[in-house]
Amino acid sequence: MDSPAESEIPKPKQRPIIRIGIFIISHSFFVSVICCTAGVLALLLLPVLAKKTYVSENALMPGSSSPMISDQDVSRASRFIDELNSLYLESRSSGIEIPRLIALHMANLGGEVSYHKFQSQPNKFHPLHFFTSPNAETNRGNETCESYATNTVGIIRASRGDGKESIVLVTPYNSVNLSQNEALSLGIAYAAFSLLAQVTWLAKDIIWLAADSQYGQYNSVASWLRDYHTPSFDGFGKVDAANCHGSNGIQESNLDMSIETEVSDTFRRAGTMAAALVIKVASTSEDGNQDALNIYAEASNGQMPNLDLINVVSYLAVHGQGLQVKMEKLVSLIDSKWLKFIGEVFESVGKIARSLNPQLKFGISVKDYVEGSATLVSSLYNQALGVPTGSHGAFRDYQVDAVTMEISPKITFNSLGRQTEFLFQGGRLIEGIVRSVNNLLEKFHQSFFLYLLTSSNKFISVGVYMIAFLLLVAPLPVVAASLFSDAIKSDEDKATSSDSNSYKSWRWLYPAKTIFLIHLWGAIVSLLPYFIYKIPDSQPTSNILIWASLSIFILTVLHLFFGPHTCHLQEWALLKSVTVSAAFIGLCLMSVINFATAEIGALLLVPMCLVVKPWRAARKVHSALSLVLVVLGFPGVAFFVLKAAFGVQNGSGLAEFWYWLESLWAWNSATYIYLCMVHLPCWVLCIYILLHPC
Repeated sequence: MDSPAESEIPKPKQRPIIRIGIFIISHSFFVSVICCTAGVLALLLLPVLAKKTYVSENALMPGSSSPMISDQDVSRASRFIDELNSLYLESRSSGIEIPRLIALHMANLGGEVSYHKFQSQPNKFHPLHFFTSPNAETNRGNETCESYATNTVGIIRASRGDGKESIVLVTPYNSVNLSQNEALSLGIAYAAFSLLAQVTWLAKDIIWLAADSQYGQYNSVASWLRDYHTPSFDGFGKVDAANCHGSNGIQESNLDMSIETEVSDTFRRAGTMAAALVIKVASTSEDGNQDALNIYAEASNGQMPNLDLINVVSYLAVHGQGLQVKMEKLVSLIDSKWLKFIGEVFESVGKIARSLNPQLKFGISVKDYVEGSATLVSSLYNQALGVPTGSHGAFRDYQVDAVTMEISPKITFNSLGRQTEFLFQGGRLIEGIVRSVNNLLEKFHQSFFLYLLTSSNKFISVGVYMIAFLLLVAPLPVVAASLFSDAIKSDEDKATSSDSNSYKSWRWLYPAKTIFLIHLWGAIVSLLPYFIYKIPDSQPTSNILIWASLSIFILTVLHLFFGPHTCHLQEWALLKSVTVSAAFIGLCLMSVINFATAEIGALLLVPMCLVVKPWRAARKVHSALSLVLVVLGFPGVAFFVLKAAFGVQNGSGLAEFWYWLESLWAWNSATYIYLCMVHLPCWVLCIYILLHPC
């Protein structure tokens, strides 16, 4: 018979990963403080960690060839601009004369010309079409001369191509109210189109879309793209202008009617789009010392074009045409004292680091840090908003890389020589970009699609900016596990029978049901604006008050009929554990759809979920902090607080918040879904935990 010592079997040691997990969960408070502090610090460090941009695809070879655009191309463009201006002055109410003039000049250059007729499609919230592109519905009824606009499309077939790929040039203009800047953008595209119709090196078809933007720049491009990728058979033929003369009061055109025989009755197409350039001319530059180029790249739900396209545009603009490339920035942050103080700290740390090791490149000047932060915040906001910053966004819905190039001249065009110089500059820029894209044998893929910009030549890759988000959300599963573990241990200590212990081990299902009902309420709240829009003659302020009242009423009804009624549901720790878990899942899912939204949401949601605690069970300081975070965590309050902090003044009151939300659902932004189905339910649950009767 074995001895008692030999019969004792030693307990196996736990694996190191399990011991580390238990240690982290047992010290969840310190882990949360360290991770959140490190996450905020990582965000502040992003402008310092930004790298200089570079062209990843060697085949692009920007600037490797001399410009070929000639004086003849520019002189043709100048005459084209003069004809546009004179025609507009002769018939100011004309909606068809200018498209016909553009079509005539396209045909004279040897392009295949066609008209594209489309109707205005106002953005309206519709829950069944939320994840489709804006204006996805096409209204074919009640077609009148006032209800449609006309795009003019010219296609140059590449001499060395097989018709499978194309490059798109877009020039938005208002055919009813043509401005001088729009005429200049048409002239730049015409000069480039004139050259490209003659060259022998072209391997991709060139599509020039003169987009009639009287119903919106995005609408005109999106309508054409929708019909381009979805063939229809209901007759997009040439515009019958004769039938519109009586209704619009348009005088007879002085143009040669033979142009009608040059325009195809069918919708013309080219190959798969490799890239698209939206060309615009803005007012004079702010500093007035140098012509400027503003690049807009954000599309719907934070989508960005391949970074190589922006790099090519920026490189050719700076080194080829001497333009000052600018990115949109939050101007109010430029004079921010607290941002300058942070910049001074990082500058001092960089100097100390370089004194210890000259090879270290850590550090940045105060000016560069402030401007980089202002550009970064603007980039984050535009991506988080999910609304395209230009008509280039319509191309990203079809996975086509596109940017808007807005050229701002340094002085006004008070002489023919200045206009000619400007046309040369813009034409050479377009030629260089087209030549680079023409060299590609495949779509853009070498460089980044996920990035943030701090300037026109500095970017932050996904591998860097994701660190800040991961640090911010890392405490959520740790705190959830800690709360659940403490609740289970408390139950085991109080348990008197196996039945009660088994019952309490599944008690997390009760708060899970509560959280499910709250998120169901969030889904209902997200659909309410569709019905509120049915109210005739409603105002924004009354709309948002109706929305809030209905939301509170529905929440009360759900609580009365399906809310907690047993003592087991009064355990706030389990409720907070499941709430924190739901917040973690929601933020992680949103980071896949739109990282910028998840990043900003984590800054507001994570501290609130971690700190909140029933006010009766917490100290006064903790209760006050919980109350402050809950108040700031409400989307409406956060909107106005951030607007005041950044010095943005574009209206006030509830109407402004309604218009902001309206822009989200009108453009089918996933940020609206996040606010209603993740952020708002978690905020309500935090309120419930704060007011929980312990």
